[in-house]
Amino acid sequence: MQIKAGFTLRYQCPQPTPMLLCLHVHPLRRADLLSEQILVFSRPVEAWDYLDGFGNSCTRIVAPAGELTISTEFWVFDTGLPDVVPAEAHQHAIEELPDETLVYLLGSRYCETDLLMPVAWELFGDTAPGWPRVQAILDWVHKHIRFDYGQADRTRSAYGAYQGRAGVCRDFAHLALTLCRCMNIPARYCTGYLGDMGFEVVTEQVQPAV
Repeated sequence: MQIKAGFTLRYQCPQPTPMLLCLHVHPLRRADLLSEQILVFSRPVEAWDYLDGFGNSCTRIVAPAGELTISTEFWVFDTGLPDVVPAEAHQHAIEELPDETLVYLLGSRYCETDLLMPVAWELFGDTAPGWPRVQAILDWVHKHIRFDYGQADRTRSAYGAYQGRAGVCRDFAHLALTLCRCMNIPARYCTGYLGDMGFEVVTEQVQPAV
């Protein structure tokens, strides 16, 4: 299917402000673009792109004082199929993991593995390693965290989501990946944007056979 995507962001800066923008389609999906994605600025700014350590395409600017609008609009193709579930995925021992994956076992500001380690092993220590363990974690988070836009809080961490039992999509992701890390499963948070979507249904009339 073809999806029309885009956004308009408005910033009010009291002084020239360096910005780091992560607003591009990921390089792995660029082949699916049906039209070019270009960032449009309402005022002249110097912009330059680079790839970060996770392979994201980022843009650096210095926003001028006053109002600045950043926008884009493009078409992208997607099959519409759900992600493949790796039901046969094997859980490797830590010593077997590639070096570049070890960072996804560590705690962070939003993923307090030190606080959730006892919880994780109490809840999932008896589950079968591999995908069954990951699925058990996902099911538990889905069952015990209530989605509530009113609970959106940019400072809430995984432990905060566990304690409050409510939040938005990022809270579900933070808690699930932290519990995975506690169980020695490398996990990271991949994010994107997708607002309200409208659908144009095309029907085809089939003439009955005679």
